Amino acid sequence: MPRIISLLPSATESLCALGAGNLLVGRSHECDFPAEVAQLPVLTAQSTPPELALDPAAIDASVRQQLASGISLYSVNEPLLRALRPDLILTQDLCEVCSIDLKTVRRIADSLSPRPEVLSLNPQTFEGVLDDIYSIGRAVGFEKQAVDTVARLRERMFAAAEFVNAFEDGPSVVFLEWTDPLFVGGHWTPQLIERAGARHPLNAPIPKENAGAAAGPQMAERVAGKSIRVSSQVVEALNPDALIIAPCGMSLAQSRGCAQSLAARPWFQNLKAVRTGRVALVDGSQMFNRPGPRLVDAFEFLVGWLNTRPELIPRDFPWEPMR
Repeated sequence: MPRIISLLPSATESLCALGAGNLLVGRSHECDFPAEVAQLPVLTAQSTPPELALDPAAIDASVRQQLASGISLYSVNEPLLRALRPDLILTQDLCEVCSIDLKTVRRIADSLSPRPEVLSLNPQTFEGVLDDIYSIGRAVGFEKQAVDTVARLRERMFAAAEFVNAFEDGPSVVFLEWTDPLFVGGHWTPQLIERAGARHPLNAPIPKENAGAAAGPQMAERVAGKSIRVSSQVVEALNPDALIIAPCGMSLAQSRGCAQSLAARPWFQNLKAVRTGRVALVDGSQMFNRPGPRLVDAFEFLVGWLNTRPELIPRDFPWEPMR
């Protein structure tokens, strides 16, 4: 049986969803779901000072400074990684802010004997997330389990989508992936919002070339770019019907703190979504930020919340209305 190290929370979740979690011998410091992975050795650490955890502006400034100076945002315990003798390392190259960079992982892998396989997962769409589950399944010899897992996830997506009125434009939504400065969600997040019957105008999915309108069953052909920075004036001008605050890498309690900071600003208080009580706070770290199986939970939440069907929201989904 292969010995696997996962340096990516979404990969850890996907592997466990296949029933292959027992193959893990090490994890990143951010791999915290499912709960049983907590007993595994931790191989990475974050260089951002922990005292900045509740200050998004300070975190942003620290990250930008480190990236500009060429300092990695994460460190790897190389001696421990070597001692674990992995056959496969799961990592990513989509976001240098989210986890250890691929170049570092490959350098370490090249120095090991025998050299472990490195599988880099870089989904930019919801369909890409499902494809990565297949890729993990093939890499660990769980192809059938991967097919079955993806089929179940798709069934849940289709079941939730039945509650979406395809003939209405739906409410306008701003999804804040960071709050100081303001960043709106990208990649799979606008896709899920659109499929849940709403619009995400500040980073809207657009049809791929030669895809026509990419409507109905062809919505997978509508894609969005990475998250983008926007000004408060732009958000105020849009005046969205609904607002979701789910800062990247932050818990629900931390999201609550970010929302409280925003609430002190006049432009925020004037938003229609705030005045009508249509603001949701979500544990961004656990849900939308991770391109893994629980994006289906996030979709069920979106359909339930945006279409006033609370029974569709998973009971343990980590969210709360802003009060």
